[in-house]
Amino acid sequence: MIGDQDTVAQVRNRLRRAQGQLAGVISMIDEGRDCKDVVTRLAAVSRALDRAGFKTSPAASANASPPTAKATKPP
Repeated sequence: MIGDQDTVAQVRNRLRRAQGQLAGVISMIDEGRDCKDVVTRLAAVSRALDRAGFKTSPAASANASPPTAKATKPP
């Protein structure tokens, strides 16, 4: 089980939002939209999935902050 009913509802909502955004990406590609716009929408899908995944992790129950993407230089 992911967690309490509130958490399950939040995860479902995030996944449904990501699903809608992904459908939008597919439409954008079919319409031949600008690559930058498609990538921007894909980033939104990725963030929605990351947040849903974080919400399901055990660390989420400890009120930890979601991870943020940080650019790092290779060693």
